Formats: sequence, C-alpha cells, structure tokens
Amino acid sequence: MAAALKDNSIDVAIGLTEGFVADLGRTAAAKQTPAYSLVGTYVESPLCWAISAGSKSGLSDASQLKGKRVGVSRIGSGSYVMSYVLADRHNWLTPGRPPFEPIVLGDFAALRSGVNADDTADFFMWEHFTSKKYYDNGELKRIGEIYTPWPSWMIAARDAKDQRLATMGEKLNQGVARFLEQKKEAVDHITSTMEYSEADAKAWLETVEFCDDVRGVDLKVVDSTVSILKKAGVLPEDTRAEPMVSVQRSH
Repeated sequence: MAAALKDNSIDVAIGLTEGFVADLGRTAAAKQTPAYSLVGTYVESPLCWAISAGSKSGLSDASQLKGKRVGVSRIGSGSYVMSYVLADRHNWLTPGRPPFEPIVLGDFAALRSGVNADDTADFFMWEHFTSKKYYDNGELKRIGEIYTPWPSWMIAARDAKDQRLATMGEKLNQGVARFLEQKKEAVDHITSTMEYSEADAKAWLETVEFCDDVRGVDLKVVDSTVSILKKAGVLPEDTRAEPMVSVQRSH
C-alpha cells in the first residue's frame, strides 16, 4: 500500500498501522519528503498475527524461534515489522543484530510454500483467520500468536486536503454501519469472498471493532506505536509521530 501511494498509483489506502508508521518513520530518517500521511482510523481493535510453521516442522512453540529464518512478504511489511515486536516480547533484541534472518518470499501462498516444500523459511506471521483454513487442512502448524499493541488499520492519503476525503469518510461510515447491522449479509460476503467458513466468519466478527467515525487519527496512538517500534529497533530514536498525522481526531 505504501509503495502504491508513493508511486502515485493510488490516492488513498487502508492498510496496517505498523506498515504505514514504519514506512513514514524510515522516510523521515532518510530526510525524504513523505508521499502521504495518516488521515483516518478504520479498525480500533488490534490484529491477531498467527505464527505459522510447516506441517512437518519440529517447531512447536514461539519460544523456539530465536535466530530462525522468518518468511516476510517484503522488507518493511507488517509481517516484517511484527517479527521485531515478537522478538521484543521475548527479549531477543540485540543492538546491531537482527533477531531473525528475514527471507523475502512475497504473498501468502509463497509464505506457505516457504515453510513447507520450498524449505526457505522456518516460520512466518499472518492474520489468524486468514491462516486458520490452513491449520484445519493440515498445511500449516500454528505455533503461537501475537497481537498488535495498537489499532490495526488506518487510512492514509497522498493529499490530506483533498476535499473528496470528507465524502469518502462519510461513505465509509455508512458502509461500516450497514455491515454491522446486516450480520447475515456480512457473513455471506465474507464466506463468499475470503474463503472463511461460516463459523470463522462469525468468530471474526466477534473480534473486530470498526470505528464509528473513520475520520481522523488519535495522535497518542501513533506516538505509542512509534515508541514501540523504536524499542523494537524498527525506527530510530529521533522519530516523531506528529509529522505522520495530517488529520487528528477531535475529542
């Protein structure tokens, strides 16, 4: 998403909080002008990242992962950033030394192959409910989980002053309201488009908390995210949250 915003392929993106914040922080550290900023919050609840190994892996618990090969979709992605948060939780961070060997594999299918037939990675991290189907069919082994210590999805825009953003925010609010009111329709949509079982779709709906109003960002949330990513070694110590946010929430 960040790359598409940067190359002007898109004007607005809804993406993982950690991906946007990490990218904006690295852009600032490189003394570059950011191509976008944060203008809204889509989901308030944290994201559950499941930790997966291959079906025949000897790994059985996240505590065994220090120094292992972690499959990531790309450097700087959510799957990459969360590996550092995982390492921080286990006190595995050493200055100047990555806690894992990152192996860039690409999409979800490539990550699954990487821990199985290709044997290019020992584990990877992906959203729990998207991964669950592959635990159920035996393709993957679930060895742990970690929740983001921040709201999971934010809205970024190339031009925070674009007047169309106000209309977009109103439409998103209406869409969220309808989605939550029409639970059966929501479940049918999820099962038909995302390969979730009906039970998993209903379970997911119980865990996710959408924003009543997607417009604006709580600066304290971004500041907390920056602090955690600094501790995890993802961002330099002089990273500031304020320049990342163009539209703050009114409290």
